[in-house]
Amino acid sequence: MNKLNSMIAIAALVITFTACKKDSEEPIIVVPPSDGSTLTLSGKTAESNYANIVYADLSTDKATAVDRKSFNFGLTSDSRFRVVLNAAYQTTAVTTSKSDISAVTVADQGTSVNLNHDITDPTTVSLVDNWDGDVTKTAIPEISAIDAENKVFLISFEGSKEKEKWFKVRITRNGAGYKIQYARLGETAIKTLDVAKNADYNLVFVSLENNKAVSAEPRKTEWDFAWSYGTYNSGLGSPYWFQDYIAINNLAGISAAEVVNTSTLTYASFAESNLSTLTFLTARDAIGSKWRSTTGTGIKSDRFYVVKDGAGNIYKLRFVSMGVGSDGGERGKPVFEYKLVKKG
Repeated sequence: MNKLNSMIAIAALVITFTACKKDSEEPIIVVPPSDGSTLTLSGKTAESNYANIVYADLSTDKATAVDRKSFNFGLTSDSRFRVVLNAAYQTTAVTTSKSDISAVTVADQGTSVNLNHDITDPTTVSLVDNWDGDVTKTAIPEISAIDAENKVFLISFEGSKEKEKWFKVRITRNGAGYKIQYARLGETAIKTLDVAKNADYNLVFVSLENNKAVSAEPRKTEWDFAWSYGTYNSGLGSPYWFQDYIAINNLAGISAAEVVNTSTLTYASFAESNLSTLTFLTARDAIGSKWRSTTGTGIKSDRFYVVKDGAGNIYKLRFVSMGVGSDGGERGKPVFEYKLVKKG
């Protein structure tokens, strides 16, 4: 009987301790999504109207600016092993036929491809990643689990258009991460960098110029789209770089739809009941450059966009100014307003 009473007493103590411990834990605070606001994206600096990539997160009313030249490429953090070029740095790349990085020099036959931008040459489209954001359509093939299949590639970007300044790069798998070998094409000393994946981010980023992995993007759940200088279709089948490019966070499942105003449907009148009429696109360029013109009025006021974030929140948004024509804005600091249509 005494033994039974002791066991009951011990059980009571455990229950009491557990309850106290739970009471002492920090409460989980659930922050509701923003009902809407107006944001200015600060892409401009004293040096340039398009110095930064600016990431926007509608549910938290937050904009994050990152130097567009702070990295050369990103590496996927999911189950794939893909290389994503920094389009905002006017980056081009081509794969050579060699897997020995030391064997690739300025005089090598495989370096004869011109990585410099030529808008009149449609074959240069193979030197950039597809602007729809599909990571299976990148200039660099997927990094193979078979080491010998990973060839050296050459990479060029703003400020390194002379062939001697191009980088030669070889990337292999290193367990669950990456091993990068690289050097300027005119150099013989090979540098090595190990980079681990990070599941909180779409990509992990590398700056060859600064010899390190860098942080160049918010966590994948903390941005919906980015404004930047970027690569797009010239209309001639070749890549073309320009500012004011809007890229949705397609790797994290963000989608968007364009709505053209009609006599019965406008930004002001658009409501949750209108969502069933929309087709949401998951391509990176779902908004792209369709929202503006670099001549005339600038902002295309005849349309607006509907964005669905990763938590299922749906916002309508329209651009207010971008500093072109008579819109009253400042170039490099686009302004847009948005309103929650449906909570996820």
